[in-house]
Formats: sequence, C-alpha cells, structure tokens
Amino acid sequence: MARLEYRLYTEDGETFPVLYYYEQIGRDEAALRFACDYFVKSGRVYEKTSCAVESDGYVIYVKEAEEERTMPWRRPDVNGPRGIYMELREYSEGTADYRLVETYRFADTLEAMLHVQANYLYAEGREWQRTSSEIDEDRETYVYYAISTST
Repeated sequence: MARLEYRLYTEDGETFPVLYYYEQIGRDEAALRFACDYFVKSGRVYEKTSCAVESDGYVIYVKEAEEERTMPWRRPDVNGPRGIYMELREYSEGTADYRLVETYRFADTLEAMLHVQANYLYAEGREWQRTSSEIDEDRETYVYYAISTST
C-alpha cells in the first residue's frame, strides 16, 4: 500500500497544490488510475497532464477540464454485487450525452486495467476504438469512451 495524490498542474510550474489524497492505495489501483485520461470528483472534471512515481508514493497531475462537464448518469448496478465497474460509452463529437453500450463488472483490478488500457473492445457485435477513459469517483465507475469502427 502506498500514498496517491492528485495535484493541480499549474502553468508556472512552481507550486502543485494537492487536490485529493489517498493514504493507503494498492499499486494495482494506482496503475489503473494512471491509465485514465480524466478524473471526476465532487462534480468536477479534471484532465490528466502527467503521472509520477515518487519515493513514498504516486502522483497524478491534473488540470480542470474547462470544456468537459459531469453527466447525470447513475452509478451502474447500485444494488448489484460488489466489484469494479466500467461502462463502454459511445463517443460522439458535439453531443451532450454518450450512449451506454455495455456495462462490465470485474472481480479484480488487473482485469479492469486490461480493459481500460485496451485500444479496442468488442460489444454489440462491433469493434469499438477507445478515444479516452476516466475514473468517475462520484459514481464509483470507470468509463471507456469509444467510437465504432464498423459502418
């Protein structure tokens, strides 16, 4: 177990204030978070700028994603079994909502990591190419945004 911090990236590069702090996090969960392009927490969307491994833990640098907003989606399977959830959502430029294609539940972090890092997933009989991924802490869900490569 190690420490993980989300720090606010600043243009001046002199100070990087800590936004969120996790005292005890597993390396596998830290690696899964490193793989995400966006971080949603407390109704705000942050874009990852970089990651660092320090002697006493891990750091993810983020900046507020000014053109992104949180969505009113519910947490998947709120009354379902415990596990790690990931949604595959259809990305479409200029839309206000992204269609839910499929919801996955993983028993372990490694399986979730393989899906989040994959360039392609298969659902609805089609191939989906990743455009970005996020961890939405407000909904306790990872989100894989993708476009269909089928016509």
